[in-house]
Amino acid sequence: MSKYYLNYLDELESEAIFVLREVWAQFDNPVILFSGGKDSILVTHLAKKAFYPAKIPFPLMHVDTGHNFPETIQFRDDIIKELGVQLIVGSVQESIDEGRVAEERGKNATRNALQITTLLDAIEANKIDCAIGGGRRDEEKARAKERFFSHRDDFGQWDPKNQRPELWNIFNGKHFEGEHFRAFPISNWTEMDVWNYIKRENIAIPSLYFAHEREVVWRQESWIPNSEFLVLEDHEEIVTKKIRFRTLGDITITGGIESDADTLEKIADEVSGMRQTERGNRSDDKRSESAMEDRKRQGYF
Repeated sequence: MSKYYLNYLDELESEAIFVLREVWAQFDNPVILFSGGKDSILVTHLAKKAFYPAKIPFPLMHVDTGHNFPETIQFRDDIIKELGVQLIVGSVQESIDEGRVAEERGKNATRNALQITTLLDAIEANKIDCAIGGGRRDEEKARAKERFFSHRDDFGQWDPKNQRPELWNIFNGKHFEGEHFRAFPISNWTEMDVWNYIKRENIAIPSLYFAHEREVVWRQESWIPNSEFLVLEDHEEIVTKKIRFRTLGDITITGGIESDADTLEKIADEVSGMRQTERGNRSDDKRSESAMEDRKRQGYF
């Protein structure tokens, strides 16, 4: 009898599919948090595999800040059409118009933190009891503290000091009314794993991840793309550079890197030699040492 071995990508895939099926088994109304970035695309692809030949049995939810890359929105709409699943959209602009949040002003203004209120409102309005995210432990030290099943109280807040044990892949999704969970199926993946899997599975991703020419300005040690939302200082100059993005967020806070990597193979080779985390080019994470954890405690992704 021949022995059957899984390589490390197969093991990661199997683990993620197990988590997704556990979510479906334990919760009444889960959603996938879909940003149009590579990690949420990967989670969606894994969900397709987990429930094949049926369709993905839960909706995708996108928190639209109004400051998205146009390419991201187009990709979101295309994948929703392809999958034939429901899309729930929470609008930060609507939250601003309703007086739920106040927009920041100034050079480094961002709507990133404003997403918290919009996200929690959408979770409450749609009676979501589990939101599936693409967070990975290697991304950022606050995310390294997350469990696969991460509890949120009835205010949507996370307490990293009060988390449930996960022994032998036993997940406890028990919660009271008004509380919910976040689930992170790809917690144990690294950025390199993600790219190797995307390459292996030939998963479509936004063109922003590939090297392309774009108008940018040098700010906070990265190339910030020019847009209608960009507030320039007198000494700042818009130039054209060949860049790509390692992570996708709002166009106002997502910094690019100079690169010639225009294929999945070149991206994987480039990432293998990098010594800085992919979120090192996100200006929202540079506001303080605990910027991500502070947001997550309040209910961030």
